[in-house]
Amino acid sequence: MEVNPNFSANAKNDFNLVCRAKEGEQKAFAELMQRYKESIYFMSLKMVNNKDDAMDMTVETFGKAFENIEKYKPDFAFSTWLFRIATNNCIDFIRKKRLNVVSMDSMVDDEGDDRPLQIRSDTLDPEEISIKKQQNEKLKDIVDKLPSRYRTLIILRYFDELSYEEIANQLDLPLGTVKAQLFRARDLLSNVMNQKKKNLRSDF
Repeated sequence: MEVNPNFSANAKNDFNLVCRAKEGEQKAFAELMQRYKESIYFMSLKMVNNKDDAMDMTVETFGKAFENIEKYKPDFAFSTWLFRIATNNCIDFIRKKRLNVVSMDSMVDDEGDDRPLQIRSDTLDPEEISIKKQQNEKLKDIVDKLPSRYRTLIILRYFDELSYEEIANQLDLPLGTVKAQLFRARDLLSNVMNQKKKNLRSDF
């Protein structure tokens, strides 16, 4: 693979790191991530407007980039390729979030931040409490059907109301791993809930 003669010095340096990364050199992966993680994070933050989601998007972006590193061609700078992945990742996330807003309304607030699933009885009348309990019981039934590692994360975060840091300590996992896996868990849960809605509609 020949480097593009129009590349800047930084782009040429990135190209060399990519070549080393393709050969499996972990240090090259780490250096590429170190170079661009802050830029990718702040770009994602502007798009998704939520710090935790932006962190998830950053982790997802590098995960997708490194999984597909063999597909990178030096027609464009690595940074251009990476930011394109990040942009598409955020667009997909925003699209899914809009589609899932009804099914996920008990897990996030209007700003996209986490909120607990537990019922606040002091602000609800008895009928509303009963409805909320039924909804939460149905949600718990769906959560119970998730793979064990995702089920555990959802329960700790949304039912037990633990922080990311508390979950990381309890499961002995890196904080970034917890955030990335919680993103996947929420996405999987949304897909399951949406599929159940489709099945219900098809019965009528």
